[in-house]
Amino acid sequence: MTIRVVLADDQEMVRTGFRYMLEAEGDIEVVGEAGDGLEALRLARELRPDVALLDIRMPGIDGLEATRRLAGPGVADPVKVVVVTTFDLDEYVYSALEGGAVGFLLKDAGPALLIEAVRAAVRGDALVSPKITVRLLSRFTRQGTARRGAPEDRGLTEREKETVRAVAEGLTNIEVAERLFVSLSTVKTHLASVQAKLGARNRVEIAAWAYRSGLMDEQP
Repeated sequence: MTIRVVLADDQEMVRTGFRYMLEAEGDIEVVGEAGDGLEALRLARELRPDVALLDIRMPGIDGLEATRRLAGPGVADPVKVVVVTTFDLDEYVYSALEGGAVGFLLKDAGPALLIEAVRAAVRGDALVSPKITVRLLSRFTRQGTARRGAPEDRGLTEREKETVRAVAEGLTNIEVAERLFVSLSTVKTHLASVQAKLGARNRVEIAAWAYRSGLMDEQP
């Protein structure tokens, strides 16, 4: 299967570099490029790529607004969006993930992480730069929500809580399975149950809930 990608960045050199990295893989094809947010929105809606890679600071509308329109709450058929930016700012991460992005990378993350983020999005996983995963998730959720008392009770089983903690640490499904000594299909079953109980659309929202609710402060 060829993974179809739309690239959006206001710098042509960045788009050229990303295209080169992605298409060198053989199974990834860049089907469209945009230099501003409105064009990115149009291309993503018209071409329906498997993944849209969006910069944040662009003319027209920025990448965060484009993400909300393509993948945010209420979007009937969301596009899988990975935000790729130069700026390691907490508010950008918060806005991107709340807006429906399934990945957040810094531009200096390197080709391997960029490619993995695209493939993770297609698999239904999410990837946030390891450099910022725990720090940013814990910070933006704690700043955004004042917690008192025990963590929220959403009816999660102990095994589901263990799965959620692992996801919040940035582990992939395979890594979660290895940690918990269970099969990959069992991890997927746990995550499907967790998503239903939390009303979460993806593993990024699961991770955000884990920090916001206080689950990560509990001793496993």
